[in-house]
Amino acid sequence: MADASSGGARRRGAGVRTRITLGATVVVAVALVLGAIVFWATLRLSLLDGLAASAEQDAGVVSSQLEEGGPASLGELDDDRFVQVVDDSGAVVAASENAPASPMATQEDDDPGTVHVDGEAFVTAVDDADGGFIVIAGRSTEPTDETLATVAGLLAVAVPLLIVLVAITTWLVVGRALSPVEQMRRQVDAVTATTLAERLDEPDADDEIGRLAHTMNGMLDRLEVSQATQRRFISDASHELRSPLAALRQYAEVARDHPERISKEELGDVVLDEGGRLERLVQGMLVLARADEGALRLELADVDLDDLLLEEARRVRASGRLSVDTSGIAAARVRGDLALLRQLVRNLVDNAARHAHAAIAFTAGHGADGASATLTVCDDGDGIPVADRERVFDRFVRLDDARASDTGGSGLGLAIVREIAIAHGGSARIEDAAGLGGACVRVTLPSGD
Repeated sequence: MADASSGGARRRGAGVRTRITLGATVVVAVALVLGAIVFWATLRLSLLDGLAASAEQDAGVVSSQLEEGGPASLGELDDDRFVQVVDDSGAVVAASENAPASPMATQEDDDPGTVHVDGEAFVTAVDDADGGFIVIAGRSTEPTDETLATVAGLLAVAVPLLIVLVAITTWLVVGRALSPVEQMRRQVDAVTATTLAERLDEPDADDEIGRLAHTMNGMLDRLEVSQATQRRFISDASHELRSPLAALRQYAEVARDHPERISKEELGDVVLDEGGRLERLVQGMLVLARADEGALRLELADVDLDDLLLEEARRVRASGRLSVDTSGIAAARVRGDLALLRQLVRNLVDNAARHAHAAIAFTAGHGADGASATLTVCDDGDGIPVADRERVFDRFVRLDDARASDTGGSGLGLAIVREIAIAHGGSARIEDAAGLGGACVRVTLPSGD
């Protein structure tokens, strides 16, 4: 209830079908109404112009008769036309039955236009005849008014019918066009975490809806892969965490039940070793989780990769187990995160040290163009088959044979190396270790100059 009152519930608005139908209907209605008005006005103007032309013709005919025989030649003007003849003194010398007895025009006002006589409208025209006569002729607007009224009635019926027809047609056409979208909505609504393998039915037509269905299926593919990756990651992480925890629990139980069997020093060493292993595992998982979320933020500074390698070389030499060749290390400075790059180098060196028989070798330097820096960490171990050189960068991956028997690795080291390299705009790949016979990990990073 609180969510609904606070705006948490999504307000349901008009659907796409309704909005398109309403929009199309409004546009067509406005166009039809404006078109009807313009048509009626144009028709009216045309009909009135025709009446004016007819009145001018009538006035010309009467003027010709006056010029030939004078007012006596006109005879009785008893038709339905409006005719009035005025002399130069302003007196009406001849008029039709429907014309008034008083003159409609004088010498100063010879264009009466539309006049009304006994409630009837006439469109008039004026013509000057010889002998000082003025002829005023007109045609009744009654037929024109009836025609315009008929047209207006037809338009008043036809325009609403057309609007309704457009609305119904648009509603049906849009509904048919959107029916695949509604089907996709129902299918997507039925997708859950346990049914990510289901896919939408893609229309045969390569239109917007077909491309939408194809895109949504691609999204479901990515979600399914992501879910499988997460499940595998959680399963592997649980397995990796179980080993050190089980060791700690075992030693703790023995120390509690049989204190004479385990000394405090031995128990302390186990706790430190397994605790450190847990710490490294959790730290690695946090780095990978941040990388997956795009939240691996870099605190940029100038970092000398050669110094990091030499620092690791001293640490490995101190163990006394392996020989370390640092002759290939040259100055290599990049712009990056010191803590992450130190972790990258540490993971590379630990990985090489675990798999080396007797020797490891480090190199560092800038490329020929100076735009990138490269470091390599190589060992004289059994090497990595070409087919597995990409797979070793996956999480919790250990290869068979010698590389599956190491006891110190979690299977996250090289995955972290690649994620850190990518976060810095670089890359990591596996190569043959020339001169050593084992594997060589090459990391390339932009210099950032």
